[in-house]
Amino acid sequence: MRTALIAAAGLVAVIGTAFAWQTRPFREYPGVEYENFPLPSDYQEQTEWVFARLMYPAVATYGFRGNPDWKHGNANWTIDYPRSDRHLSEAVRRLTRVHARSVEQPVDLDDGDDVFNYPWLYAVEVGYWKLTDEQVKKFREYLLRGGFFMCDDFHGTQEWAGFVATMNKVFPDRQIVEIPNSDPIFHVLYDLTDRFQVPGAQFLYSHTVAEKDGFGAEWRGIYDDRGRLMAAICHNMDLGDSWEWADVPEYPEKYSSLGLKIGTSYIVYAMSH
Repeated sequence: MRTALIAAAGLVAVIGTAFAWQTRPFREYPGVEYENFPLPSDYQEQTEWVFARLMYPAVATYGFRGNPDWKHGNANWTIDYPRSDRHLSEAVRRLTRVHARSVEQPVDLDDGDDVFNYPWLYAVEVGYWKLTDEQVKKFREYLLRGGFFMCDDFHGTQEWAGFVATMNKVFPDRQIVEIPNSDPIFHVLYDLTDRFQVPGAQFLYSHTVAEKDGFGAEWRGIYDDRGRLMAAICHNMDLGDSWEWADVPEYPEKYSSLGLKIGTSYIVYAMSH
């Protein structure tokens, strides 16, 4: 009986912690591609996992990039948002036993300690991000305290240089390395030894997998002192598009299939390591 009571208390603590991850109310912003996207009926459900999308300031290059009003949407961080996020969340519900919310949560590093409520954080277009010094400090603390970061949808040497310029500020003392096939992240849910480059929706009209000079998928990462992968860097691919376009018959199923397997595996890894 005593053992059962201790186990029950532990379960209550875990559940309390899981629900505590969602202390901020759901919020949404206009995206570059979508506005007024329909909400599912259960969007207010309290769950143990939420798709957390990183909001960030970006360098000014062209078009919307460098939008000074990035805190209100219609900026780099909103690419594929929210359709991509909700498709992956649905996949998590169907393919794992993780209790996932049906809608995403945009996360601003300037918003107090909110980022620490999310064990998994995702960002796109990181070839153009430019975190402030305070954001860099908060982001580093988030990762070192056990957070997991996945970035995606940036291509070629120029965007890689833009990504590294900020990431080197986050971890000037840590190397970005190739993730070996033997790493648990590629085997925690699926056997992902045989991976390939996943293109974005541009494949539908260009019929080319690579963008810019980004030939060949690069699966890289940054580890902490215990060997835990803190950051999974998906360069020269667009997994976000593979989730976003998963229900479009013209987009090849093999790309969406791999993209969803990668996304769900990274989430399970983040929740268990």
